[in-house]
Amino acid sequence: MKHLHLIAILIFTLHVTVPAVGQTNVSGLDLPSSFFPVLCWDPQHGWNNQYAERLNGLESIKDCHFTLAGIVQTRDIEVCEELGLKAFAFGDTDTVTMRQWNNLWDDTTLTDEVIEEKIRKMVERTGDSEAIIGYFICDEPGASMFPRLAKAVESVRKYAPGKLAYINLFPDYATLGAPDKSQLETKTYQEHLDRYVTVVKPEILSYDNYKVQYSMDLEDESHASSYYKNLIAIRQTALKYGLPFWNIVSSNQIRPFTTIPSPANLLFQAYTTLAAGGRGVTWYTYYSRGYGYAPINMEGKKTQTWYYLKEVNRQLGVLGPIMNQITTTGVYFTSPPPVNDLPGLPGMLVKEIEAESPMMVGEFKGKDGEDYVMVVNLSLEKSALFKITLQDENSRIKVISSIDGEPTEFDFEEGYWLVAGQGVLFKL
Repeated sequence: MKHLHLIAILIFTLHVTVPAVGQTNVSGLDLPSSFFPVLCWDPQHGWNNQYAERLNGLESIKDCHFTLAGIVQTRDIEVCEELGLKAFAFGDTDTVTMRQWNNLWDDTTLTDEVIEEKIRKMVERTGDSEAIIGYFICDEPGASMFPRLAKAVESVRKYAPGKLAYINLFPDYATLGAPDKSQLETKTYQEHLDRYVTVVKPEILSYDNYKVQYSMDLEDESHASSYYKNLIAIRQTALKYGLPFWNIVSSNQIRPFTTIPSPANLLFQAYTTLAAGGRGVTWYTYYSRGYGYAPINMEGKKTQTWYYLKEVNRQLGVLGPIMNQITTTGVYFTSPPPVNDLPGLPGMLVKEIEAESPMMVGEFKGKDGEDYVMVVNLSLEKSALFKITLQDENSRIKVISSIDGEPTEFDFEEGYWLVAGQGVLFKL
């Protein structure tokens, strides 16, 4: 992944309070409601199959509380099964590399028949293992590739019903313009998203955005703006088409001049995704591959980031299955918002948040009509005490523990403390 080009930030018109749609589960896929994707965005054996064995392989991924091992080869499937890890497979032969498979879809001479045959062979290679929940197809395609990807997605449905055809999209700071000059190959980012959904007909939206690191922990508002507005744009599109979305965020020093992973910015990326209604969190990358401060360094050893990430993933493992059962109905920010043009309170459930730090509020509806609220401390520098005022003054609140998922009473008078980047889920 990733060819990151910095351009002017796209400004989106924000209409975020929309009717809830059925985005809790991925329709037609064999995924239990208790499964929340926490994906390690790494080919287990590298882009060019250069890693025969890793000092910290699949077992360490399991220990770090990932639920999706990343992108594996057929030789890894048995270990994934033993560990209880899910994974994506790729490739129509045992010798094709991840890079070759990803670049395949650039080939304008590919016919529908060739694409279908390649997908058929890929599915045959992996058998019927329950560890394989889907197949990696492509990362960051331009719009000209969408018709070929549509055939690949259709073929996965044909030969592996119940499995996911996984494609990941560019962030909103990818280049725009003519096909020979841009990455998106559309005039706007929203056009790119709409064309992708209508042409490819995916089961999920997945995209990546690393602006938390680029913004130097949100200090640079121009870069921080992209993170927030990209999240809102993806959320809106997911709601528009009734799709769940996954967010790929950074667990390394994405460039030598950017900030490094910390407990605060890892928590922030995870909880803002949840508060926006995200149905999966993906970390780029697990292995260093030349990036600084990754969870596993170039020598194959665990770093301090690994231990930070393990705790964040543990919390996702507790709250994720609960989030699967509820549907996003609104996203709001306290005043003043962290960047311009974000939607402010009041919401349908939350009237006001009193806090010294900026806060994000996600509102949700459960299957049986119950209401939920997630509040996130958007400061990456300090803890914050907040007090909440609800639209219904007679409502009581339960705090859903990120330790065991159990509810405890909330005291309106005392309020609630959140460390930097942390979120909390309430049930009303």
